[in-house]
Amino acid sequence: MPQYRVPLREIRFVLHEVLHDESHYRELGRDELNAELIDGVLEQCARFAEDVVAPTNEPGDRIGVRREADGRVVTPPGFAATYRRYVEDGWAALCGPAEFGGQGLPESFGVPAAEMTAAANMAWKLYSGLSDSAVLLLRRHASAELQQQYLPRLVSGEWLASMCLTEAHAGTDLGLMRTRAEPAGDGSFRITGTKIFITGGESDFGPNIVHLVLAKLPDAPPGSRGISLFLVPKFLPAADGSPGERNAVMCTGVEHKLGIHGSATCVMNFDGARGWLVGGPHQGLRGMFTMMNHARLWVGVQGLAQSEAAWQVALAYARERRQGRTRHGDGRSGADPIIGHPDVRRMLFTQKALVEGGRVLVYLAGLQLDKSLHHPLPAERERAAGLLAILTPVVKAFVTDRSLECTSLALQIHGGHGYVRETGVEQYFRDARITPIYEGANGVQAMDLLGRKVLGSGGVLARQLGGLIGGFCSSHARYEELAGFIPRLAGLLKEWSEATEAIAQRAARDPDEVGAASTDYLMLTGYLCLAWCWAKVAAVSVAALHNGAAEADFYRAKLATARFYYASLLPRAEAHLDALGAGAATLMELPAEHFAL
Repeated sequence: MPQYRVPLREIRFVLHEVLHDESHYRELGRDELNAELIDGVLEQCARFAEDVVAPTNEPGDRIGVRREADGRVVTPPGFAATYRRYVEDGWAALCGPAEFGGQGLPESFGVPAAEMTAAANMAWKLYSGLSDSAVLLLRRHASAELQQQYLPRLVSGEWLASMCLTEAHAGTDLGLMRTRAEPAGDGSFRITGTKIFITGGESDFGPNIVHLVLAKLPDAPPGSRGISLFLVPKFLPAADGSPGERNAVMCTGVEHKLGIHGSATCVMNFDGARGWLVGGPHQGLRGMFTMMNHARLWVGVQGLAQSEAAWQVALAYARERRQGRTRHGDGRSGADPIIGHPDVRRMLFTQKALVEGGRVLVYLAGLQLDKSLHHPLPAERERAAGLLAILTPVVKAFVTDRSLECTSLALQIHGGHGYVRETGVEQYFRDARITPIYEGANGVQAMDLLGRKVLGSGGVLARQLGGLIGGFCSSHARYEELAGFIPRLAGLLKEWSEATEAIAQRAARDPDEVGAASTDYLMLTGYLCLAWCWAKVAAVSVAALHNGAAEADFYRAKLATARFYYASLLPRAEAHLDALGAGAATLMELPAEHFAL
């Protein structure tokens, strides 16, 4: 079975050398966060992920969760005990606000920590994954009373959180929801309705679960403008703050899924459950999108994590499996390791380029989250929030789509052995498959990127991202060693900017142009961003080799992977550019009733 090992050298390289995290933290006024401290946290988290979390992955997938007749959910063996250790060791509170008992580390610390634990066991990580997002939501939108009552236990990890949006008839279109909220006359509300696909809606991890529920008040205007947000605890807090009376909320079923078998995906029934309004009436989407946008970053981390774990298994197998003879084989046996075959190398290089480039992009987004929340200058907070806004759908959708490619390639490298359970590689593909779907399907992310972030800002956010990439190109254009990267990056940036303007002009005449172009536009943006990330990696590697770095082979491997990305993967961007030019006419000309003809 696969044995996940945290790629600590790679993570340190991205944080310290490519993204200059120490300078970033000094900019936030956190001078104490130096490389020694950061590395110490990373090493401790790596040990926890490898030694405590990872052993629960295969049994969790094989055994899964079960629901008892009384609505309790029993998680796989070891899951609850591992979570208790996670809380006791302080990992749940790592980035929690200090005023509510957290360790107060910047949110970017949580990104590599989440990658490690999600790679070790994605299904297990999902239970705690929404708590950080819930904390952010409540800090921004909840009353001081609700914050004092709930945040200390959420921050510590003692209590968990769930996000309750979806209904059977209302998936992406939340305006169709039927869950109702009736004023109870005492400041609380009675919530009635059924929600589906609720991650961690019920579990045996802790004594209480805080459900954040979308519902409509009696005077709600129609559609999504009438949605309000409510905090609905599983147990109503007693006078001393401990769990008291059971609230009228119950898990009535758990889904049987393709993957993430150890994660309880629940049907939740609210039967007049007591809840409290978070934010203003009919302002629920504002609060929920605070939580969802935060969660979407973590879904991108999940995609990265599954890609990394699958890549490790594929690389180990390719080194060990002997089949056929290769030109550069050792000739010591009747067959050579398959890593010598060019097509196997193509698959391995594709995974390596997408995983390592994706890590730079995901960690970069984490730094922008820090700045958007904690930078001392309002203008810098606004700038970082804008960059984070345009990067979030790219991280969520591009990284998770590529995770399907990476995990599929890992399976393919194993041949028939990858298709059976014994090798364990197929689990990564199954677990990764949910990431392009939940927290907003990737098609929705594409519409969000092009429609809301790019066109909705009048092109401001696109120009901001383009300015960063263009500035990098200008500052590195004189280096001969980067001649294979910078001109191509600058050229693609120009084409991307021109395509953005062309879509804006077409969309002004026909709104369908946005939907027709959105997925290709997001993929184009993703390949552009990864080209930028790989150019940054190449620049760092060239400088390290020039300065006589001790780990010369490490930096040479980075340059080789950067060259592969530019030679073999970046050409995909041109295909997306071509598709963007097709417009909506081809997609919309066939009547719906003729699709079966």
